[in-house]
Amino acid sequence: MTEENLTPEGEQPDQAAPSPEGEPAGEAEPAADEATPEADELTVTKIALEERTLDLQRLQAEYLNYKRRVERDRELLRENATYTALAPIVDVLDTIDRAREHEPLDGGFKATAEQLERVVSGLGLVKFGAPGDAFDPTVHEALSHIGTDPEVEVTTCKVVAKAGYKIGERVVRAAQVLVVDPVEG
Repeated sequence: MTEENLTPEGEQPDQAAPSPEGEPAGEAEPAADEATPEADELTVTKIALEERTLDLQRLQAEYLNYKRRVERDRELLRENATYTALAPIVDVLDTIDRAREHEPLDGGFKATAEQLERVVSGLGLVKFGAPGDAFDPTVHEALSHIGTDPEVEVTTCKVVAKAGYKIGERVVRAAQVLVVDPVEG
């Protein structure tokens, strides 16, 4: 043997050194901290998959939020259009109410009034405000206090000058009322 074929320990390179357990080392298994190219590729693929999954989940959430926003905006536009169309009709309904107070409606006017009331009711316009209702400043407009009444326990609508109208929870016009206060003591 020549010195060129010897390793620094003096062994030949093609001979396997015995392992600490006494077996020849052969091909050494990679250490736990060393990664094989296949393991590196698998890890990179898993990371890429996780990133794509997170991106997809983010996009799905954005899309759902977009759909909700569009639906909410569409509903708001519909409500605003209904409000805009029905607000002027409230005055016509007031005229019909005043005509009913003077005498019962009959003939074609009665049929027209009832049809108009059905149509606006079908679109969500609701009439409110009746004598005896508790006064609520969010839906009633007090035109005047007309004294006290021993029969009431809270400020109450005694006379309704003009009925109020709502579409859903939105007040088209507050009921215009005369109120009475409870007797103190």
